[in-house]
Amino acid sequence: MKVLKRILYWVLALFFGTTILAVVVLRFIPVWITPLMVIRCCQQVSEGKDLRMVHHWVPLDKISPSLPVAVIASEDANFLRHHGFDYKAIEHAAERNRKHPEKRKLGASTISQQTAKNVFLWPGRSWVRKGFEVYFTTLIELLWSKQRIMEVYLNSIEMGDGIYGADAVAMEHFHTDALNLTRSQCALIAVTLPNPRRFSSKNPSAYMLKRQARIEREMKYVPPFPREGRDPKKK
Repeated sequence: MKVLKRILYWVLALFFGTTILAVVVLRFIPVWITPLMVIRCCQQVSEGKDLRMVHHWVPLDKISPSLPVAVIASEDANFLRHHGFDYKAIEHAAERNRKHPEKRKLGASTISQQTAKNVFLWPGRSWVRKGFEVYFTTLIELLWSKQRIMEVYLNSIEMGDGIYGADAVAMEHFHTDALNLTRSQCALIAVTLPNPRRFSSKNPSAYMLKRQARIEREMKYVPPFPREGRDPKKK
């Protein structure tokens, strides 16, 4: 029994030590690759497709200031105010899913949760993975600034088939760089984020153009994203 307790102790110590260290290190260095990128490459190989992974890391100040505003308007209106979890959105999603089980499940993942999932975890819906997501979301909210979370999110999120991050999608779909994306292009990119392999910002459907217009309207009510060192809760 004592041996099992000792093993458990060292396993837990190793887990917490390595995960906290990883979060601290990634606070300062670029995230060049994520588990999802590796998984997508393996899927391409297994399906007999050519490998495709386009990813260019750029700092937040080299990304159009309209893009953080667009993803906040589209994905997480309370990003600058919550501490990783939007409990009102979770309650609303749970109530809606309970009342309308026949409809597509409504999610309530914040940008912080999506960042934790993209950088540290694998895709899935199991309770185990969700538990790890909560853990890593808490860590990055404690150890990273909101600016760093947004920077990692915009550089690591899947934005098309084999396309990851703002600069890659800017070059592949709009023949520009992340800094020179227009407000409309940023809104169109935000439309694709719930399902970037289904929705393409390069060839938008009528539904996507309608969503794009709606996000552009909502962007008017989102303040400019604050720079590093400023209180994100202050406009």
